[in-house]
Amino acid sequence: MRIAIIIPAFNEESLITKTLESLCAQTLQATQIIVVDDNSTDATLEVAQSFADRLPLQVIKNQSSAENIPGSKVINAFNKGLSLINIDEFDVICKYDSDLIFPANYLEMICYRFRESGIKTGMVAGHCTIIKNGQWVIENQNNPDHIRGALKAYRTECFEEINGLRSTIGWDTIDEMLARYYGWKVITIDGLYVKHLKPTGAAYKPKSMQLQGEAFYKMRYGWMLTFITALKMSLNKNRLSLFSDYLKGYFKAQKNGIEPVLNKDQGRFLRSYRWNGIRSKIGF
Repeated sequence: MRIAIIIPAFNEESLITKTLESLCAQTLQATQIIVVDDNSTDATLEVAQSFADRLPLQVIKNQSSAENIPGSKVINAFNKGLSLINIDEFDVICKYDSDLIFPANYLEMICYRFRESGIKTGMVAGHCTIIKNGQWVIENQNNPDHIRGALKAYRTECFEEINGLRSTIGWDTIDEMLARYYGWKVITIDGLYVKHLKPTGAAYKPKSMQLQGEAFYKMRYGWMLTFITALKMSLNKNRLSLFSDYLKGYFKAQKNGIEPVLNKDQGRFLRSYRWNGIRSKIGF
């Protein structure tokens, strides 16, 4: 399968070497890799360019804000890289972070599952692991079928049907829900682990937590589902104070009349999917 990988990178000179080294070692090589240096102030650009003779690599510079705005900054950089390719020439489009270490068989396993699971498999990934107490453990996530934003891979036809990625916090839930809405399967591979060198959200500022609540509103969660999800996320992070931040963000978005990202039918689908997941966990 023909694979295009786009890697947004912001001030990752100390980590992107490990990511690109692991891509060099793949048993199945990508067809094209684009690193988008997103206005870094360190040597990210030069470090990435040093791999140009070892990978089918293009490195470009993108001008953007230095502030890490959740969802917006990384997706804008991704879309800059995406604009440089003809996606119809590829079978799989990947959005990968610049702080990952992939096992050598990662791309081979991803493509195997795309082929094995049928043409309606729209998204495939392994699982992120982080270092905790000296050991690599699966990064905490609310749902085991959720693919982390750090390592997304899309069948091209699925990527086109969901109309790409949204430049907003929550984009990495929106893409999966839209894929399922249009009948695509989203698959995570048990036992396929990627080392995530920086935990998700590590660089986010405190005000970003209210943006998460805004994302719930944009995705049409409704207040009750938002309440449950916000409480669960706060408990998982062992920071109950985040609960009020999430709710503030939701009701602020509602008050300001922010336009939802999903239409009403897609919102109903998302709520139904989430409620079914909740019922299954409590035995109903």
